[in-house]
Amino acid sequence: MPKMLFVNLPVAELAAATRVYEAIGCTQNPDFSDHQSSSMVWSETITFQLLSRDYFATFTAKPVADAHAGAQVLLALTLDSRAEVDATVAAAAVAGGKADPRPATDLGWLYNRAFEDADGHTFEAVFADMSAMPAG
Repeated sequence: MPKMLFVNLPVAELAAATRVYEAIGCTQNPDFSDHQSSSMVWSETITFQLLSRDYFATFTAKPVADAHAGAQVLLALTLDSRAEVDATVAAAAVAGGKADPRPATDLGWLYNRAFEDADGHTFEAVFADMSAMPAG
């Protein structure tokens, strides 16, 4: 079995959250989705498990943070081109997320923009042309 990553995220409204993840290219796995959870597959080894805030709270004794009020994690998604970075950020915004909560980074060989999902979780959309990376 390959090593996999399941990123569990608390969300306020499951349908709204699901729309953002579908817009950035995830597909929903109905086998692990129900009225309190939406399993959004990014790749063969990475899945975003969107959990209603109440359901998420059953997995921890700590308070559930509000990602609109503070940063919990920054999740970076690598993409195949600058155009795909731009398209992903635009799609997230159209689906209810927020584009560019901070300025883009453009180093020529590295292009990075950010977006937030509907619940304020921050994602980095990154394209890196490693063959053009400066030495040193």
